[in-house]
Amino acid sequence: MQYALRACTLAVVLASAVSAAHGADPAPGASVDSLLQLAKFANPEYAAMRHEADAAGERVTAAGALPDPRLRVELQDITMGGEQNPTLSPNRVGATKYQLMQDLPWLGKRDLRREIAALEAQGASGRAGGTWLELAARVKTTYAQTYYLHRNEQLTREILYLMTRLEQVARARYAGGLGAQQDAIRAQVEQTNLKTELIALESEMHHMHARLNVLTARPSGAALADPQELRPLPTPAKLDQAALEQRLRARNPQLMAEDARTRAAEKSRELAYKNRYPDFSVGIAPMQSRGAIREWELMVELNIPLQQAPRRAQEREAQAMLSAAQSRKDAATNQALADLAESVSALDAARRTERQISDNLLPQAEVSYQSALAGYENGKVDFATLLDAQRQIRMARQSHIKAQAEGQIRLAEIERLLGEDL
Repeated sequence: MQYALRACTLAVVLASAVSAAHGADPAPGASVDSLLQLAKFANPEYAAMRHEADAAGERVTAAGALPDPRLRVELQDITMGGEQNPTLSPNRVGATKYQLMQDLPWLGKRDLRREIAALEAQGASGRAGGTWLELAARVKTTYAQTYYLHRNEQLTREILYLMTRLEQVARARYAGGLGAQQDAIRAQVEQTNLKTELIALESEMHHMHARLNVLTARPSGAALADPQELRPLPTPAKLDQAALEQRLRARNPQLMAEDARTRAAEKSRELAYKNRYPDFSVGIAPMQSRGAIREWELMVELNIPLQQAPRRAQEREAQAMLSAAQSRKDAATNQALADLAESVSALDAARRTERQISDNLLPQAEVSYQSALAGYENGKVDFATLLDAQRQIRMARQSHIKAQAEGQIRLAEIERLLGEDL
C-alpha cells in the first residue's frame, strides 16, 4: 500500500513538472514581433507618454467649464444699535444678506478654451504616438543588429571549423613532404584570430541583449531567444516616393502634433482678441430681516478693458506664437520628407546589394574557394592563395548578412516616419 501511494505521488509530481515545462512561456526574441508586443505594454517611457495624453484629454472638460459660483453672507447691525452683544445668529441681527454670484466670460471664450485644450490633447496623443514609433524603430533596429551579430557569430564558427580542417590538410601535406610547416602555422594563427573575433562578437551580443531587455522593461540579464528570421522587405511598388510622401503627411505623429499645436495657436490668438471684450459677473441676493426674507437684489458686474497696452502685447505674443508654430511645422515636414527620401534610397541600395551578392558574388567566391582548395591539395597553388579564397567567401557572406540587416534598419526608419508598417 505504501509503495503504491509513493508511486502515485511520484507520478503526480512528474506530471506537474511536465505540465509546468510545457506551460512555461518561451523566451522572447526569436522574432521582432514578440519584442514589439512586450515593449508596447511594458516600456515605461511609452506608458508615461500615454498617461500624459490621457491627462491632457481630461483637461478638455475643465477648460470649457464655468468657474464655481461664489456665496457671500453679510450680517448687518450685529449689535442692533448697541442694544445687545454682538451675535452671529441671522435671526438676531438687523439684516442678513445672502449673495450668490456667478462669473460669466464673454461669448465664445469658453468654446475657444475648450477647443484649445482639445487640440493640446491631440498634440499630446501625437507625441505619445511618436514615442511609440521611436521605441518600435529602436526595437526593430536593435533586433536587426542582433540578427547580424548572431549570423556573423555562426559564420565565424563555421569558418573556424573550416580552418581546423585546413590545418589538418596542411599537416598531412607537411607529413607527406608535400607542403611547408608554415602552412599549418598560418592556419593556427588564423584560428586564433577567429577565436578573438568570437569573443568580441559575444560581447556585442551581450550588449544588444541588454538593450533589448531595457526596451522591453525586462531585467538586463534576462534570457532572449536567438533571432531566427527577418521581416520581408516591401516590394519596389510599395516604395513609390510620391505615395509615401502623401502617407507621411497624413499619418506621421510628429506632424500631427505640430499641426495640432499650430491650430491651438490660432485659437489662442482668437482668444487674445476676445479679451478686448469684458467678462461678466451676475448675482442674486435675498435680504433676511429677523426670520423672514423681505427684499431681493440683483447684481451685474463687468470688468472694463481699459488697459489696451498689455492686451495689444498679448495679441502680438499670440501672433508670434502662431508664426513660430507654423515654422516648426514646416521644418518638421521638410526634415521628415528628407529623411524619408534618404531611407527609401538606402533601402533600395541594400536590396540591390543583397541581390548582387547572393546572385553573383557568393557563387563566384564559392567556386574560387573550391578551386583553390583542390589546387592546394594537388600542389598547384600555395596556402596563401587558399587563405585568400577563404577570406573572400567569408567577406561575401558577411556583406550579405550586413545588407540584410541594413535593409531592416532602413525599413524601420521608413515605418517610423510613415507612422505605420509597410
